[in-house]
Amino acid sequence: MDRPSERDPWTTGEAGSREVRALFIDGAEQAQVRRTVVPPPSPGQVRIAVHHVGVCGSDLHYFQQGANGAFEVREPLIPGHELSGEVEHDPSGGWAPGTPVTVHPARFGTRDPRIAEAPHLWPDGSYLGSASTWPHTQGALTELLLVDREMVRPLPRELPVRRAVLAEPLGVALHALAQARTVGAAVQGARVLVAGAGPIGLLAVAALRDAGAAEVTVADVLAEPLERARGQGADGAVDVSREELPASAYDLVLECSGAAASISAVLKAVRPAGVVVQVGMVPAEPRPVDLAPFIAKEVRYVGTFRFHEEIDAAVEMLARRPEIESVITHELDPGDPAVLFAAAGDAQASGKVITARWS
Repeated sequence: MDRPSERDPWTTGEAGSREVRALFIDGAEQAQVRRTVVPPPSPGQVRIAVHHVGVCGSDLHYFQQGANGAFEVREPLIPGHELSGEVEHDPSGGWAPGTPVTVHPARFGTRDPRIAEAPHLWPDGSYLGSASTWPHTQGALTELLLVDREMVRPLPRELPVRRAVLAEPLGVALHALAQARTVGAAVQGARVLVAGAGPIGLLAVAALRDAGAAEVTVADVLAEPLERARGQGADGAVDVSREELPASAYDLVLECSGAAASISAVLKAVRPAGVVVQVGMVPAEPRPVDLAPFIAKEVRYVGTFRFHEEIDAAVEMLARRPEIESVITHELDPGDPAVLFAAAGDAQASGKVITARWS
């Protein structure tokens, strides 16, 4: 198992400030590693020695375009919200140095009584590695990270730190299934289509298999991601660059690409009175979508955004399903941003790209 090693420089438990390396995005195609100072944790905080960070699509957008949708990089931003590592210092003494952990990356905002059960949708919240706030919320692509204590999730003994980096994106997939259930979709025994075989699509396949879906088909435009989906248990794969999806064939669809053409296609592919969950983010601009099937078939169409408590279920699932770790295809040096983001941007060659430990 990936447990604390003697080479780890952050095992003293001392509370003083630390000078560390971090990867900063300064704008479009501008990223470099620089030194910064991490202060000692205040009461209620924990300082984490980061082992691995997953590169998400939002991190890639920040690097490639200098923005993720409407959120522009206006000051140097440390990206990263998918992480695992170990406790470096917990002022409360509750967790010893070296305790392996992952982190729920959200700080929930101002309570909205209309959606009291969905704090991830409350206004004024923040997310690690995000330019949606000002100042920006700095993320996990750094040697040491300060987080609120309630964000920390200790790992069960059977879950290696490397695999635990998938807890956040698997939580996203699990929340998508929860959203499907809120509008009456039965996952167990369902015939399901996953549109888009990127990392979230792959983890959605794993989550669907774990939930007892009867049949899972994956659609994509590239052969390599489709093969990776078969590795997570997909029964069928459709290369939509060569063939059309069958009409009205699926009880439930998880649209994980965010492409307008895919949204139009899945509305045709879902059965009458079926459910489509929009998992993939779309640009904050008008895009043409064919809504005729949505209306004529009385399709139930529901959005999903991040997650609330599903990271705990994700940790449990990762502990008992070691095969999910194969979603990770690259483990790269965080000190070489150009190579890191190039790999993450190559959908044909890569599934989930994660960073290695800082050397």
